[in-house]
Amino acid sequence: MKLLFENETDFSVSGELMKLFERAASEALKYEGFSDNVEISLTIVSGEEIRKFNKKFRGIDAETDVLSFPLIDFEGELPDFSGHVVPLGDIIISIDRAKQQSIEYNHSLERELGFLTVHSMLHLMGYDHMTEEEERVMFSKQREILDIMGLKR
Repeated sequence: MKLLFENETDFSVSGELMKLFERAASEALKYEGFSDNVEISLTIVSGEEIRKFNKKFRGIDAETDVLSFPLIDFEGELPDFSGHVVPLGDIIISIDRAKQQSIEYNHSLERELGFLTVHSMLHLMGYDHMTEEEERVMFSKQREILDIMGLKR
């Protein structure tokens, strides 16, 4: 797996945190039976920056915690990527919201960032939570992946 990482904030991302991002993405791929021959872009931004992205791409003028931009449409027939790195998509995480939510939910920042990464990876692999059934399936999967990682609530 190739993780393209960019930090557009003054938040210091340690080597341990980078390993967490990589492990969360890798565990999600493994859980879903996906090849690890993928490329994912993960960017850390401020609350204000993610608000701009949310407004531009979703028409919602509000801060959010994470945005996912899949590059593959899992509704139709998948292209044959054999032998090639598959560009799975982009993840944008608001460090401001992650910090806020870790306090709100009374768990570590690492757990929150792991959760946001796994959640977004599931979106990149075709899952959504627009209906109750989709939400049940997706949230069950993310809980199981986080449990495998030892990131329980």
